[in-house]
Amino acid sequence: MKDLTDIPALMADIGTRAKAASAELGFAPAEAKRMALEAAADAVWAKRADIVEANAKDLDYGREKGLSDAMMDRLLLTEDRIQGIVDGLRAVAAQDDPVGKVMTEWEQPSGLTIQRVRTPLGVIGVIYESRPNVTADAGALCLKSGNAVILRGGSESFHSSTAIHACLIEGLKAAGLPEDAIQLIPTRDRAAVRELLTMVDTVDVIVPRGGKGLVGLVQREARVPVFAHLEGIVHIYVDKSADPVKALSVIMNAKTRRTGICGAAECLLIHKDVVDTIGQGVIRALMDAGVEVRADETLRSIEGTQEATDADWGCEYLDSIIAAKVVDDIDGAIAHIRQFGSNHTDCILAEEDAAADRFFERLDSAILMRNASTQFADGGEFGMGAEIGIATGKLHARGPVGAEQLTSFKYLVRGDGTVRS
Repeated sequence: MKDLTDIPALMADIGTRAKAASAELGFAPAEAKRMALEAAADAVWAKRADIVEANAKDLDYGREKGLSDAMMDRLLLTEDRIQGIVDGLRAVAAQDDPVGKVMTEWEQPSGLTIQRVRTPLGVIGVIYESRPNVTADAGALCLKSGNAVILRGGSESFHSSTAIHACLIEGLKAAGLPEDAIQLIPTRDRAAVRELLTMVDTVDVIVPRGGKGLVGLVQREARVPVFAHLEGIVHIYVDKSADPVKALSVIMNAKTRRTGICGAAECLLIHKDVVDTIGQGVIRALMDAGVEVRADETLRSIEGTQEATDADWGCEYLDSIIAAKVVDDIDGAIAHIRQFGSNHTDCILAEEDAAADRFFERLDSAILMRNASTQFADGGEFGMGAEIGIATGKLHARGPVGAEQLTSFKYLVRGDGTVRS
């Protein structure tokens, strides 16, 4: 039985075992990893009643903590959502194995043949909040990419994550892979997070997935390299060339489908020429759907809107709230997004190619969209099976982080008694 009170010793043991497991996973057969994920998917579905029961405990805990409705929705596991977890595991299992994939190959005049091939990162620490499905997504993607993973779920999802993790372990056992390949930190104690952030001898990279507070803590205190998953301050700009039917459909989906995810729209920018047409219609539809619209001075003329303050620009609500502002032109929208965005996902609604091209060219968010709901900002929707997060930095991984993004590369150099002159 682990001593859960001696956090440094607990984490050191977890790190040591993860490093040993990663050495084996680095050359594990693709078929074994596929088998492990398929068996894990079977286990999740077979134990769905147990997972729902564990989730009920977490929902009680969340209510006691006073979580918002949007946060409770992130935490909730229904049978449909468990089916989604199963589908994600199977999708990752079915993907091509990235490990050992030849990225490029060439010959030198010296006679050397050089290959650049994908190789695992090693041990990945994943710190996440609320959404228990991340347990399965992160575990699956790390395994597929040949990495051992140390999972630290949010305190509110502790029971759900534990139940899902047990299914991942069943999969590892079935495939004869080391059980220490996917470990879940077995305590809610926040000291475990601080230990994980400094384990430079056993952990190769940290992936934080959560709100600004969590990511800020990780970036301040981590000694291990970090793939930053910052806020989803997602903007939608309605250009003067926007199609009104498309605009209404996309905006409503982007804001109301699920308000608590990082791809949910948080700020609406409307070209001044369509304020009285598309703008009026969209804002009224949002309010009719129960969304609080915090509007600038121009849009405050629409009955039912609330007055926006400076704090509303650059705010990630993760709730049924959206900020709305009129801009003079596309350059005004671009300037606003540059100032208040988080380089996560931003969208333009436009029929004119020139406007869309300008938006794509002059913004550098990890994901830029045209005439599509920002709720598609998701690794599963990008064909990755699942994602470990949306990386908003510019080094190594950017955008949805799937199995391929969890690899680095090495060079294989072959000669035939070749010497350098």
